Amino acid sequence: MKEVEINRVGVVVKGSSSEAIELGRQLLAELKRLDIVPVVDRESSAALRADNGLERSDLAANVDLIVVLGGDGTLLSVTRGELRGTPILGINMGTLGFLTEHPAESLFPMLHAAVEGKAVFEKRERLEVSVVTPGRDAVRRFVLNDAVINKSALARMLVLSLHVDHQFVSRFRADGLIVATPTGSTAYNLSAGGPILYPTLEIIVVTPICPHTLTNRPIVLSFDSELEIRLESPSEEVFLTLDGQEGFPLTNRDLVRIRRCSEPVRLIIAPSRSYFQVLHHKLKWGERAG
Repeated sequence: MKEVEINRVGVVVKGSSSEAIELGRQLLAELKRLDIVPVVDRESSAALRADNGLERSDLAANVDLIVVLGGDGTLLSVTRGELRGTPILGINMGTLGFLTEHPAESLFPMLHAAVEGKAVFEKRERLEVSVVTPGRDAVRRFVLNDAVINKSALARMLVLSLHVDHQFVSRFRADGLIVATPTGSTAYNLSAGGPILYPTLEIIVVTPICPHTLTNRPIVLSFDSELEIRLESPSEEVFLTLDGQEGFPLTNRDLVRIRRCSEPVRLIIAPSRSYFQVLHHKLKWGERAG
């Protein structure tokens, strides 16, 4: 993993949040004071009145640290490309924030810890998702949370076949299928009745969405497994959605292949706060109703 002096910091802000924009401007001033070069991504440059920056997916290759001021969706948008071991500091300017777990007041203490070489990191595994279609170039993407195959509101129930390491597992009749990492287990997977997985585990969970057969339950697999999913029902408005942000239509001709990505995400965490404290805070565990 990358252990280098921090000379260049990527800055990404949630453009629709005035609080994130104001904090971003304060961050640029602090980086200037520390004699660190800020590199603002293209989407954030207008809001921060900075020079027109890099594509967000190219930031990691050009900086020593990325600071994200926004919600989990903003952070996920940073993790789509090649990361090359560049650590990410997520500051929560959204609502829930499992990935951007640090409050705004923690920005500068956490930044200084990173600059001084005292930051604590946690590795989060990603998935590589490929869509293979005869006669076309394969589409390849990286996801930190999940890959979801589902139907539109008016489409009929889907039939999806799943193979793991070339062995047939099951044929799911459902509204869709979720393949989630431990990091993504608290996203769509949780809403669909899947388990919460400790984020540093090296496992994958496959969760059917509203399965027609009650025996179709979530299944937990090794992160080293290779999954192959095919649509077997007549295709009508079926989509593959990656991290809830990028989608592709699917047909019976497509093969969705999912396996471990060789580059995990490296998040800066607060060593004083456990994952269970995050769950208590975000999901209100242990609070009495009424």
